[in-house]
Order: sequence, then structure tokens, then C-alpha cells
Amino acid sequence: MSALWVEISSARGSAPRDAGTAMRITARGTQGTIGGGALEYMAIATARAMLEKGETEHVETLPLGPNLGQCCGGVVTLRYTDQPLKTDGLNATYWRLDPPPETRAPLWLWGAGHVGRAIVRAAPPQAFEIQWIDSAQNRFPRRTGKHVTTTPATDMPRLAAHAEPGVHHLIFTYSHDIDLALCATLLKRNAASIGLIGSATKWSRFRKRLIEAGLDPRPITCPIGDKSLGKSPDQIARGTIAALLKRTQSKATA
Repeated sequence: MSALWVEISSARGSAPRDAGTAMRITARGTQGTIGGGALEYMAIATARAMLEKGETEHVETLPLGPNLGQCCGGVVTLRYTDQPLKTDGLNATYWRLDPPPETRAPLWLWGAGHVGRAIVRAAPPQAFEIQWIDSAQNRFPRRTGKHVTTTPATDMPRLAAHAEPGVHHLIFTYSHDIDLALCATLLKRNAASIGLIGSATKWSRFRKRLIEAGLDPRPITCPIGDKSLGKSPDQIARGTIAALLKRTQSKATA
């Protein structure tokens, strides 16, 4: 046995993906995603431990709360199996801008997980100059376009404190604590825009924490993307880039 599949068999409340979403896990790689972040990391670790022991079936129910470092407020049941399941493919979104903009808008991406990679695939190179930040170099793909600069930073909020004004930011790290720290830091940097991945529950809690810290959370857009398109990384990326292009192109026209 060389692979296991993990499926969200049920989801209640606020969850990153819907029931029926699955991913394939091997000892060295993965295909698809059940939502990223701490939930997915834990599922990968569980599946790889099962592979080592030769186990083929397992079911567990997990609250998306403090124990996972998340505040989505939902509950998911994961089913592990050696029976193949359909996983998400990589559906790149291509945009053609005619005429192309005279200058690229600066876009900083915080997080190199599934959504970060989908954003890079979807963002038209002629529209954005991308600075892509994560905690370790090995989290980035081996190849990126010339318009993308990858930057490993063990302390991402510390780097955010040096962000130039007028930059667009999108936040989707593996940690809600890091997400919150980035929001707090970037609100002080006169950003062009700040987008945060998350549920309504996550944003409600973040908003309260930011206000308690004396910050105005209104410049932050959360959740990002277009809910009508779906929850997969490529669907989130499509809606997010469409909104950013509308904002940047409208500004350029003005």
C-alpha cells in the first residue's frame, strides 16, 4: 500500500471544505486538499502514520477549535481509506488584459499553501509584481514566473512591519495566530488592500481582537473570493483575482 485517501465525510458549521472533498496522501507527497492549515497537516500526519503501520481504514471527528489552532467553529468528520477517491485537479485560470497595464501592481502573498499557489497560477503576470512569503523555502514550488519573488521568513509579522505603503496583501498562512498578527501589523502600513482567507466565524473573532487592540479592521476583506464559485483553491483564487483586477484596473483608469 503506497497511498491513502482522506475524505471529509461530513461537515457541520463553518468548515474550510464541504463534505465529499478528498485528498490523496503518500509518504512523500499529496494531491488535492481538504482545506489546508492545521486540519490538513494533522490529516497528512495521521495518514502517513497509518501507511507506516499498514492500516487502511480510520474515521475521526474533529472540532475546528483551539486544539487545532483554528477558530472556524465547525466540526468535520474525516474518513481515511485505501480505496481511491476523486481529488481536486489543478485548474489554472488565465486572464488576458487588453491592453495590458503600463505598470504592475505590487501584490504580497502571505502563505505558500494550496490557495497561495492557486493565486500565483491565476494572477496575470502583466498585472501584478508578486512578493511571495512563507516560513520556509521548501514550501514554495520549484519554479515560478519572473514576476514572482519568493521570500522565506521565519517571522512573517516582523517582515510585514517593513512592508511599503500602497501594496496589496493577501493572507492565507497555515496558522490563525500568524494570520491575526499579520492583519494587525498590515493595518498600520497604509496598504492598498488587505484580503484574508477565512469563514464568517473566523472574521468575527479576528475583528473583535483587532478592535480590542485599538485597530480599525474595516480595510480588511474577509472572506476573500466569490462564495458562489465554490471553496476549492482555484475557485477562491478566481474570485480573489477578479476582485483585485477590478480594483487595480479601476484605479489605473482613474
